[in-house]
Amino acid sequence: MSDLLWISGLCVIALVVVRISHWCYRWSNPKFNGKLPPGSMGFPIIGETFDFYKPHGFYEISPFFKKRMSRYGPLFRTNLLGFKTVVSTDKDVNMEILRQENKSFNLSYPDGLVKSLGKESIFFKTGSIHKNIKLISMQLVGSENLKRNMIKDMDRVTREHLSSKASQGRFDVRDTVFSMITAHLTPKMISNLKPETQAKLMDNFKAFSFDWFRPSFTLSAVKGIYTTIQACRDGMRLLNDVYSKRNASKEKHDDFLNTVMEELEKEGNLVTQDAIVSLIFVLSCVTQELTVKTICFAVKFLSENPKVLAELKREHEAILGSREDKEGGVTWEEYRHKMTFTNMVINETLRLANMAPVVFRKAVEDVEINGYTIPAGWVVLVATSVVHFDSEIYENPFEFNPWRWEGKEVRSGSKTFMVFGGGVRQCVGAEFARLQISLFLHYLITNYDFSLFKGSKVIRAPAVFFPEGISINISKRST
Repeated sequence: MSDLLWISGLCVIALVVVRISHWCYRWSNPKFNGKLPPGSMGFPIIGETFDFYKPHGFYEISPFFKKRMSRYGPLFRTNLLGFKTVVSTDKDVNMEILRQENKSFNLSYPDGLVKSLGKESIFFKTGSIHKNIKLISMQLVGSENLKRNMIKDMDRVTREHLSSKASQGRFDVRDTVFSMITAHLTPKMISNLKPETQAKLMDNFKAFSFDWFRPSFTLSAVKGIYTTIQACRDGMRLLNDVYSKRNASKEKHDDFLNTVMEELEKEGNLVTQDAIVSLIFVLSCVTQELTVKTICFAVKFLSENPKVLAELKREHEAILGSREDKEGGVTWEEYRHKMTFTNMVINETLRLANMAPVVFRKAVEDVEINGYTIPAGWVVLVATSVVHFDSEIYENPFEFNPWRWEGKEVRSGSKTFMVFGGGVRQCVGAEFARLQISLFLHYLITNYDFSLFKGSKVIRAPAVFFPEGISINISKRST
């Protein structure tokens, strides 16, 4: 009897081992009729997520990409965050994937972002709704509105904030730039807010951050996700209250909220109140988050590269010298036609910082690319950051060298330069960001001397962040 039990036990163990082995084999070798890209699916369930999120130095390509590119080539398969994934590090494939959005590929984002903004967020809308929302957004951050209605206030607030902070002798760049942007952008979004309401809204904007996009199994990342989720919920709840009160009162105001409310009244409109509220919150958060970080990096790079700083000063001092109204601010003409080197600096800052290192999409049908098939339902990770560090495209790619953009188009994206995304989802706030960065640099370098106090350390994991913040010593330039 005991022998029988022993044999039965061995059989059960053997069966379990066989089943587990079969499951692991199927995990590593997904069943599919076409030819999958080469690669490894990693461990069951977790895949290769830990390697993907492993922190690495600022001046290097992610070891996750580098190791697999050398083994499998520019297109490979893996499993990240529990999803079967195809990774593309090839500029032509990247462009093709983004071109086919709303056809063969749809938008896809990590759960952390979906949870923070909500599944119904306008951020995740596609097709006609996304196109409509993009057109509405351009009424606020498009070139025409920036030129007619925003540049003067942006210029004044930038100058005043820098003057106020510089009087302290030292300041945190991120906090300063954030308060500067919200001071002029929030009233353009929603005017006539009560002071306490505006303060709460600004707190929610500030709490929103993409810094959580690092290992979600760390305490800091979990805390970051929670903080961002809470900020989104509180911020959109507050905006809903403002919207409802505005709608009930039927008051008209010269702001973006009034513009989008008028869109709701048009026949055949595709947006709802929830979509409008989401649009205002997301547009505010994302525009400020990315602009603030870009300025932080620009300050860091200029502090570390005196030759670049000297050339930038030369350009802006020339602008001051040719200005008829010596007390006047930066004009649209100066911004668009006299800041060539400034835009070269901005491009190089964006390229090297790589603040959006990857873009996520999902195949809605089997797609043939470069002799391989991307199966329907698989996530596609477009690694634009790898292209930005390709030595065949950019000589000495980890060197901060704005002169590499000399003679090139510095405002438009391309398959080798996707810092503002690509395809139909190219960032609508790109011009706003360029203008704000240009204004900040203009007043910083023409009026002040500065040096880094803290903030030279930067980590990628895979999103980029300053673990110690970034602060500068600053003083008024002697005339």
